[in-house]
Amino acid sequence: MRATVIHAARDIRVETVPDPVLSTGGDAIVRVVAACVCGSDLWPYRGVTPTRAPHRIGHEFVGVVEAVGEGVQHVAVGDFVIAPFYVCDNTCINCRNGVSTSCLHGGWWGADDRLGGFADGGQGERVRVPLADGTLVVVPGPVGDDEVPGLLALSDVMGTGHHAAVSAGVGPGDSVAVVGDGAVGLCAIIAARRLGASTIIAMSRHPQRQELARDFGATHIVAERGNVGITAVQEITGGIGADRVLECVGSKESMDQAIRSTRPGGMVGYVGAPNGGPELPVRPLFNRNVGVNGGVAPVRGYIDELLPDVRSGAIAPGRVFDLELPLRDAAAAYAAMDERRAIKVLLRP
Repeated sequence: MRATVIHAARDIRVETVPDPVLSTGGDAIVRVVAACVCGSDLWPYRGVTPTRAPHRIGHEFVGVVEAVGEGVQHVAVGDFVIAPFYVCDNTCINCRNGVSTSCLHGGWWGADDRLGGFADGGQGERVRVPLADGTLVVVPGPVGDDEVPGLLALSDVMGTGHHAAVSAGVGPGDSVAVVGDGAVGLCAIIAARRLGASTIIAMSRHPQRQELARDFGATHIVAERGNVGITAVQEITGGIGADRVLECVGSKESMDQAIRSTRPGGMVGYVGAPNGGPELPVRPLFNRNVGVNGGVAPVRGYIDELLPDVRSGAIAPGRVFDLELPLRDAAAAYAAMDERRAIKVLLRP
């Protein structure tokens, strides 16, 4: 079968790799219907995260179950499933506490899953899913092809944007600023609107993304950064800053922008993968009573809540996919996102 393999910075190849096989009794084989490139995949692509040896890459996919181990009880052959961006049993104490990303028995796509060896990357024709009963979410059929982008968004970006909003405590009537106009930031706008925010400020410099942000519920656009951008947010929010600020980038600059755009007593919800040197200035946080909450999003726990709204069309996170390519063109997909010619690329095997 074919799958995407990263060899080094800016060296993405689609290669023939061994077909996955069942190995633990609790796993499943999923035929991938659609996968995608994540903004966090760009960190190794750009060389910020080193690639020490060639390995499969990708952690977001949806597909159809082709085989299950003898111990699998809740997933069956033929089921259409969503795979979150990590593996979890959904039963351990951390999962029950709502932090399935810290599952005591789980792991990450493309890394040692501790239950059967090296886990597959998600950008391939098939994937072996460890802990299938806990990891996979079955979507009741039939599933139309037009639903695939929205369902795929639930594997990561929609749940991650939602986590930013939940972590910040977004509620009815709040003013919210969103730092970052990638797929996660745009989904955070959806989440803020869904949770009742009345003022939603999208911090974006790109006309195409600004337009989509408005479609998703942004009431204001701020293109400026630094002190000018902070002043603009304050002017929109009565001179004090936003009640809730959602940080969706993961850089030093974006975290600084988020914290200084928050009103005294407000809260930052952060979900940007911290590969750009973000820091927490404790004294300014202390002086202004600004809180910071968030982290890697436990999206597995959010899928059941968000799935009905995606399927009904109440929210449309699948619109963040503005480019679709065949798997064989994965290198072009990475380049398009790296060069910001695409918000998020959907790959079809």
